[in-house]
Amino acid sequence: IPESGHKYYLQFSTEDYRTGEDAGNCLATVLYPKKKSPPVVSIKCSHTKDKKEIQEEDNRLYQRIRHQTKPITGKNIPDSYGNIEPALEPVWALAVAGSSSIMWEKSTETLGYFLAQVKAVQQWMRKDDFIEFDYTVLLHEIPTQEIISCHMRLTWLPGHPLKVKHFCPSKSHSLDEGSGAESGSAAGAPAEKGASF
Repeated sequence: IPESGHKYYLQFSTEDYRTGEDAGNCLATVLYPKKKSPPVVSIKCSHTKDKKEIQEEDNRLYQRIRHQTKPITGKNIPDSYGNIEPALEPVWALAVAGSSSIMWEKSTETLGYFLAQVKAVQQWMRKDDFIEFDYTVLLHEIPTQEIISCHMRLTWLPGHPLKVKHFCPSKSHSLDEGSGAESGSAAGAPAEKGASF
């Protein structure tokens, strides 16, 4: 699109990252602006799970975390053999959801990212019902093969948007490396930006 950038039309299928089960099909348009800013995404998906089933899964995940008697901490998730301790699976699931907002913001037409590892995670105990974690995540940058370290603070309560703040120090890229509160859900994509932290 002259003066605007490149627009792509995509059709793809999705799967549950844990079970590999079919999660539905999507149609999307993605506009990469000429100026360095996140892509503009419009997406419509047909889900194989209904909203109630997704809410029940979110609630089970939340309850597993809330019933911990002391703050959850962890390092190197998954470990060097690709294993994740069962007690840390909810923490990994939230890292996948939260880091997707970082990857969405940092991706360009020529660079993409995958969550490689949670280097460290620390839960913050709150007096309200929200759960909150500080993460250090390692993102694998494609095609450069670089590993990018990002600090991510994630806050969540089922039925409310997943809030993500992040900071990714980097010497090699001139893109804005931090963000404010990215909103989404454990089952959805980020929707808005806020102030930096």
